Amino acid sequence: MAALVFSCVAIAEEGRLQKECASCHNLTGPVAQTLKDAWARKGPDMFYAGNKYRQEWLVSWLQKPQRIRPAGMYYGDHIKPGPSGDVIDAATLADHVALSKDEAVAIAAELMKNKPHDDLIAREKIEPGTITKQMGEMNFDKFWGCMACHLIEPEYGGFSGPELYTAAKRLQPEFIASFIRNPQAWEPKTWMPNKEVPEGVLQKFVHYFEVLSKESDHAQ
Repeated sequence: MAALVFSCVAIAEEGRLQKECASCHNLTGPVAQTLKDAWARKGPDMFYAGNKYRQEWLVSWLQKPQRIRPAGMYYGDHIKPGPSGDVIDAATLADHVALSKDEAVAIAAELMKNKPHDDLIAREKIEPGTITKQMGEMNFDKFWGCMACHLIEPEYGGFSGPELYTAAKRLQPEFIASFIRNPQAWEPKTWMPNKEVPEGVLQKFVHYFEVLSKESDHAQ
């Protein structure tokens, strides 16, 4: 009986994906081919969610959504002049709806079926290792300038891209490496540049995000 109930819930949530989630998320592809279309997105593409996210994180986040992109999908629509530069105009941002546990489990399961880029993921191999927070931040900020667009802790860093202090909890490590290696392979019109990051540095980025995620756990 329990299996039948879950099956019915899953079917219902698959319908909800198409009716409700599709109003903000691209569930079927293809990826945006023009800047106009890319900037018009209300939420991240979900047609490759199974290649990108950790399922357990999706289940948790859908029940208690917290903003990943501090200034929304396109930050240009959500900033205003401040005393010393641009600041986020929170009044222009909408909160994501919170789901029940059963809804979150069913929708996450459906999203994880979306894996059109298994080929890109298969090319990545994450080597075991670690890095100190100090060396990781030096590599991330001073050597590669990534903090101009990304927060590495709440309110510390840039806000045009997604925050990265929870990246290792929400993203599969192979996706992290693949996206940094070639962002345009995933999103041709993304404004994240391909900096031709060497393999060793890619590995350091992945390990650094793991350090940040563990620190964010301790801060909660």
